[in-house]
Amino acid sequence: MVTTGQASGGRGDARLTEKGIYTAALRLIDADGVGALSMRKLAGVLGVNPMSLYHHVPNKAALLRGVKNLVAAQFQPPVDGGSWQDQLHRFATDFRALAHRHPNLIVHSLASPDFVEPEDPFWTGLADILTRAGLPPTQVAPIGAVLASLFSGFLLAESNGTLGRLAAMQPGAPGSGTPSNADMDRADSFQFAVQTLIAGLEARLP
Repeated sequence: MVTTGQASGGRGDARLTEKGIYTAALRLIDADGVGALSMRKLAGVLGVNPMSLYHHVPNKAALLRGVKNLVAAQFQPPVDGGSWQDQLHRFATDFRALAHRHPNLIVHSLASPDFVEPEDPFWTGLADILTRAGLPPTQVAPIGAVLASLFSGFLLAESNGTLGRLAAMQPGAPGSGTPSNADMDRADSFQFAVQTLIAGLEARLP
């Protein structure tokens, strides 16, 4: 655990650890958003000289990568039995729950082209499920990319309010934003999205 205390000069504080820095940064992001995060503010929370942070993290971009990796490590893809359909459903449900715990970080990360990287548990877990489903090895990455993009788009629309706004509109009704009596709540919308992805993958399988 990182303890507080003021570091002197530009020397690194031996009490700081990268994990402690990333954990404190994540708390700031959860509370105030990525835009409110700065090295100086983070140093104040940790009770150290701001220059001490640069001995562990070179800049804000590296800090955000570390926070993202910290959160990604919390995600554990399903490894128990069951059909690939059940595993994909649990996979999506667990990742959505993680996104809801850290919505500010997720919204920021989804806008980044490197949101999903080859070593991420999200990608390796998804690739494993697609392999178990019986996809040929050459199709795992292309189809995984489509599924990841669709799922990421849903999470972004859910987080930034687009999903709710669109769900409240009736096609053809005068004006925009006309409430619909048939609106699904967010949980129902998520279940429908996952079922649609599974049905599409089933249709693709031999």
